[in-house]
Amino acid sequence: MSIERLTPPELLSKNKFNVDEEEPHIIIDKAICARCVEKPCLYVCPAVLYKLDKNGEMSFDYAGCLECGTCRVMCKNKGIVKWVYPRGTFGVIYRQG
Repeated sequence: MSIERLTPPELLSKNKFNVDEEEPHIIIDKAICARCVEKPCLYVCPAVLYKLDKNGEMSFDYAGCLECGTCRVMCKNKGIVKWVYPRGTFGVIYRQG
């Protein structure tokens, strides 16, 4: 008997999300993000939810957030103006540990 090894993207795809459409748990200030030179959130988010559009504007999709807090810790310019855990019954449900 062998244990199936999954890649990180395969593991992430097993998670389930109960998204709170009424109250996002993370909000970014795009003006602050535009002034940020390093943009660490683009590189540290394990779910790759921070993106730059073709005009260089930051976007973020909280629906796939793993709630790890890495973006909050790494954002030195206070571009993340709100970071709280989702309300009860909302958020990520881990399926593969």
